Amino acid sequence: MRLSGHARLFGSNINTDDIVPARYLNTSDPVELALHLMEDARPGFIDTLEKGSIIVAGGNFGCGSSREHAPIAIRAAGVSCVVAEGFARIFFRNAINIGLPIVEVPGIASAVAEGETISVDLSQGSVQLASGRTVMFSPFPPFMEEIVRKGGWMPYLLARQGRDA
Repeated sequence: MRLSGHARLFGSNINTDDIVPARYLNTSDPVELALHLMEDARPGFIDTLEKGSIIVAGGNFGCGSSREHAPIAIRAAGVSCVVAEGFARIFFRNAINIGLPIVEVPGIASAVAEGETISVDLSQGSVQLASGRTVMFSPFPPFMEEIVRKGGWMPYLLARQGRDA
């Protein structure tokens, strides 16, 4: 599974309130949540986000509360993948559960420039940078790649049982 898009850079310790401010948590509608993606961390971000973009960040991305609103908003906004130096454990699990591919790549934040086109290969465990340099990470296990491909944990389970989501 290969994903390509323009890199959108963020620092370390981006918490779930940075991803979707708490004042918008009175809805679980993915489209509505996406409208407020990174609203406080980077005002106007959603207006400049291109479908398929890849969020690149430092360590501890998704720290804070354990709510699923944050990865839902990222996916609904059209972000194809999040690549960070590290993730909060519960955010990582929530992202995979809703079908958002995220990968941990040490040192990635300083290797990528804002707006450059990068490609992430989940199967091979590589990030191809615009410079031609390749940065490696531990590839997704096949079952996790299948969960993402199916759109999340529930569609994956239903498909295994021979039912549609």
